[in-house]
Amino acid sequence: MKTIILNGSPRKNWNTAMLLKEAEKGAREAGSETEYIDLYDLQFTGCRSCMACKRKDGERCKCFWKDDLSPVIDRIFQADSLIIGSPIYLGDITSQVHALIERLHFCALSYDDYSNYFKGKVNVGIILTMNAPKVYYEQSYLGKAKEVEQIFRALNGNVEVYAACDTLQVNDYSKFNMAGFSEEHKKEMREKQFPVDLEEAFRLGERLARG
Repeated sequence: MKTIILNGSPRKNWNTAMLLKEAEKGAREAGSETEYIDLYDLQFTGCRSCMACKRKDGERCKCFWKDDLSPVIDRIFQADSLIIGSPIYLGDITSQVHALIERLHFCALSYDDYSNYFKGKVNVGIILTMNAPKVYYEQSYLGKAKEVEQIFRALNGNVEVYAACDTLQVNDYSKFNMAGFSEEHKKEMREKQFPVDLEEAFRLGERLARG
């Protein structure tokens, strides 16, 4: 078994990364080999509409653009499970995750009848992190989460979304112009809720790896 873990956050050691690393532990506990990748370390763009993947003599489910993302896409299609994490910026996933989705989805999409060229099965876990409290997520962001979930159903596996809400943004709020947030509340959530989020991420990785 192989699990790919993609960190779609620019922060390598904060909320999204911490949850993904717990999910990786869960996948390993289930016996899966894992590969962890920070998307912000890679040099890539979204789809360039080169149309190489639509050529009649082209290989299906393969992005032909020569950058750091194309070999990652190859490995995703060969994996058993994929776990991708993103913070929510302006109510949406990060631009790096959007670019990945464009490239991954487009090279598997038939322009003859809009069917899916990919016939394998990759289970997908999506971990979203955000400053917004859970009530706001459910009222305003849940629709976007379901859109992202639906996109990854093109990999033909089980898809799960986990949202970690009301997260701690920085260790010391006094150093920043962030008076709109209560440091006391954020640190209380870090102490009480974030351990629950970490445990849920571990279980997510374990479930996905076991299929």
